[in-house]
Amino acid sequence: MAQVTEQTRGILLSETALKHVKALQQQQGEKALCLRVGVRQGGCSGMSYTMDFEDLSNINEHDEVYDYDGFQVVCDKKSLLYLYGMMLDYSDALIGGGFQFTNPNASQTCGCGKSFGA
Repeated sequence: MAQVTEQTRGILLSETALKHVKALQQQQGEKALCLRVGVRQGGCSGMSYTMDFEDLSNINEHDEVYDYDGFQVVCDKKSLLYLYGMMLDYSDALIGGGFQFTNPNASQTCGCGKSFGA
């Protein structure tokens, strides 16, 4: 796993994940985007992770915002109850590659790593 940029954030991004997210942001063609991370009901373990780019103007007072070298990661407070301390990493491996969630709050995870139970 790559080195964490700072340990005091509620949602942690590895250097590798941050580089990949910034590259994806540039492909979107807009600079005023943040990464919104959250949870929703569903998935094979009960809850699944959500992650998408969002316009910075959609950030509200109920969101937690974490800054990574000028790039914002946003999470609503309800989701943060399940995600606090989660590490988001990225692997470009041919098998099992992509974004990987390491969630210390998960009591169970599915084989695909995209859903969890708490």
